[in-house]
Amino acid sequence: MEEKENLETLDLNEIRKEIDRVDTDLVALFEKRMALTTKVAKYKVRTGKKVLDTEREKAKLAAISGLVTNEINKHGINEIFTEIMATSRKQQYMLLETMGQTAREDYVALEEVPKDRVKVVYQGVPGAYSWIAMRNYFGEAVENVNVRSFKDAIIMVEEGKVDYAVVPIENSTAGIVNNVYDLLADHKVYIIAETFVEVKHALLGVPGATMEDIQSVYSHVQALNQCRKFLEAHPHWKSYDKSNTAASAKMVAELNDPTIAAIASKEAAQFYGLSVLQEEINTEENNTTRFVILTNQRQFVKDAKKVSICFEAAHTSGSLYDMLSHIIYNGLNMTKIESRPIEGQAWEFRFFVDFDGNIDDPAVMNALRGIEEESLHIKLLGNY
Repeated sequence: MEEKENLETLDLNEIRKEIDRVDTDLVALFEKRMALTTKVAKYKVRTGKKVLDTEREKAKLAAISGLVTNEINKHGINEIFTEIMATSRKQQYMLLETMGQTAREDYVALEEVPKDRVKVVYQGVPGAYSWIAMRNYFGEAVENVNVRSFKDAIIMVEEGKVDYAVVPIENSTAGIVNNVYDLLADHKVYIIAETFVEVKHALLGVPGATMEDIQSVYSHVQALNQCRKFLEAHPHWKSYDKSNTAASAKMVAELNDPTIAAIASKEAAQFYGLSVLQEEINTEENNTTRFVILTNQRQFVKDAKKVSICFEAAHTSGSLYDMLSHIIYNGLNMTKIESRPIEGQAWEFRFFVDFDGNIDDPAVMNALRGIEEESLHIKLLGNY
């Protein structure tokens, strides 16, 4: 029995040695193939030929599959050579960049975002969290204007009527702000910075009102949901949705009715002369909203550390992986991915991706070039 086990171990060791020899040959052949990529890239620089040749790759895969003698191996061979050709393309993109065939568009590099003598737009009314984000970032004395919708804010900055817009893009408990993502893709605006506001909802009433007086509570539907446990502890109160939290506070102040309360920020209470009946009524204690600062110029700060893009991939198997592989290949850390349906195109999606990096980093440019060449459409949303 012991002799049989030794024999099996010996056979396995011999097989593994043979695999090692084959792997050594495969590595040498792979490196030889990649060396030929340099010649291909030089040819494409001279002729202006695109790196991706879909028909050539399809024909190549079909020809390689025809060489396989064991039917079981056909799928594996297709996977291997698909990846080899993808790696070859990525190397060609890198070489094209280093050989002067850059896909980089012009932009202005700033030391920092100007905050003096600028005009800023935000959605909502004074006391809203967008108003708080604007003041936190630009200072309380900044010249500002408020509008009814996120679209209005983005159009104002796109048309140059203001220098910057401040809009929320995601909340740590409620998720992304869907229509802001769509607007970023559809309008010529760029993210130049971001800022965070800790959301601490409070129950606000007119001066002299008490908790016992309250019969109706008004706020944005998201704020009502975020304070659901608090509201459920007062089942006799009726909840009503308003356009935003600060608008609710403004309404309570104007009506001057002690039976009506609003859920909004303490800053809104201060602005509209209301009393804080109870602080921090959020169900979730850690509730933060991320806001982005938008401009209509291709301007990015020099020490930017985050890249945001959106792209559309072909509606084919593996196309999303193909796009994201450019980020992986260039050693970049992807920190976020979201998808949004494309209007008018059933079951087609646009992807929004954040990853670490600076637009002056060759690895970032290589990744962006690869996605630009192989996606249906790409937009650089910002570097900040």
